[in-house]
Amino acid sequence: MAMSNLVITNWSELLRIPTLKNSLRSCLISLSLLLGLGLAACKKAAAPPAVPQALPVQTMTVASSPVPRSDEYVTTIKSRRSATLNPQVDGNLTSIFIHSGEHVKAGQVLMQIDPLKQQAAVQSQASTEQQKLAVYKYNQTEVDRQRKLFAAGVTSRDSLDQAEQAYSNSKADYESATASRVTQEQELAYYKIRAPFDGIVGDVPVHVGDYVSGTTLLTTVDENRDLEAYIYIPAERAANIRMGLPVEILDNDEKPLEKTAIDFISPQVDNGLQGVLVKAPVRSEQAALRTAQLVKAKVIWSTAPTPVIPVLAVTRLGGQAFVYVAQDQGGHYFAHQVAVTLGDTIGNNYAVLGGLQNGDRVIVSGTQFLVDKMPVQPLG
Repeated sequence: MAMSNLVITNWSELLRIPTLKNSLRSCLISLSLLLGLGLAACKKAAAPPAVPQALPVQTMTVASSPVPRSDEYVTTIKSRRSATLNPQVDGNLTSIFIHSGEHVKAGQVLMQIDPLKQQAAVQSQASTEQQKLAVYKYNQTEVDRQRKLFAAGVTSRDSLDQAEQAYSNSKADYESATASRVTQEQELAYYKIRAPFDGIVGDVPVHVGDYVSGTTLLTTVDENRDLEAYIYIPAERAANIRMGLPVEILDNDEKPLEKTAIDFISPQVDNGLQGVLVKAPVRSEQAALRTAQLVKAKVIWSTAPTPVIPVLAVTRLGGQAFVYVAQDQGGHYFAHQVAVTLGDTIGNNYAVLGGLQNGDRVIVSGTQFLVDKMPVQPLG
C-alpha cells in the first residue's frame, strides 16, 4: 500500500501501521512534552507580581503648640553712662596715664595737659590776693582806731568816714582777689583729665606732645552695665509697638542671650532710617555684652497655637519643603508626600504655616528611603 493512497481517519489507524508505529509514538511523546512546558510557562508568566513589603516607620501626630510670631532686627548695645572726653582748656599733652580697654575709677587722672602757664597765673593771683589782704587788714585796724578817736572827740566825722570807706574798698578788693584765685585754681584742675565715673577706657587717638583744644577727642569712658538695646523698627510696624513687648537678644549664631522687654518708644520716626527707635534694658552681667556691640533682637509681636513638626521630618527638593504623611487606606498605610510652608524654628521643631492639619500622622524616621505612595507600617 502506497503512502500517497493512504487516508488517515484517526490516530488509531495510523498506529496500526507497523513501520510507522514506533516513530510516530516518539513524535507524540515529544509533542506532549512541548505542550506541557508551554502551558507551564504561560501559567508562570500570568502569575500576579508580589506585593512589596511595608517599611516600618515612626510617626508623630501633628498637634498645636504656642508659637511666637516675631521679627528680627539688628540692634546696637549702648551704655546708659557713656562719656566722650574733650579738654576744657588748650595746651600740649604732657602725660597719658591709661591705655585703651583699661578699667578706671571715678576721679582717676587719665591725662595731663601742660599746666605751667596756668600755674603761673595761679601764683600771680595768689600774690595779688596777699597784697589785697595786707591792705584790707591795715584798713581794718585804721577804721577801728578812727572809731575810738571819734568817740573820744579827737578826730572829725569826715576822717572816720574816709577810714570806713577805705576799709570797705579794701575788703571788696580782697574778696575779689580771693575769688579770682579760686577761679584760677579751678581752671588749673582742668589740665588734669579725670574719669567721670567707673568704666572702661575706649580708643585713645591722641599722643604725648599733641596740641589739644576743646574740640579734640581725647578718649571715651563707658560703664559696662545698665546697658540698653537700641532697636529701630520699620515705620510700617509702628502701630504694633507697645510698652512691655517681649524682646529676645540673640548672638550672631542665633543663640539666645537674654529675654527682656521694651521700656521706651520714641515719639518720632528717624528721618535717615525711617524707623521708630525703641529701647530694652540689658543685664550685661548675664548676657556678657559690651557697649557698641551689634547683636540681633527678636521682637515677639504675639503668641498663637500653631502646628509643629520635628525638624527631622522635613525633606527639601528644589527649595520646597516636604513631609511624608502616613495615610490609612483600608487598614493599609501608604506614605503620601505633602508640600508644607514652614515658619520659625522652636527648639527642634518647625512651626507649620500651611500644608498640614492637627491629627495628621507625620513620618519622622526613614524619610530618606521613602517615595510617594510607598506602603509603610507605623510603629508604636
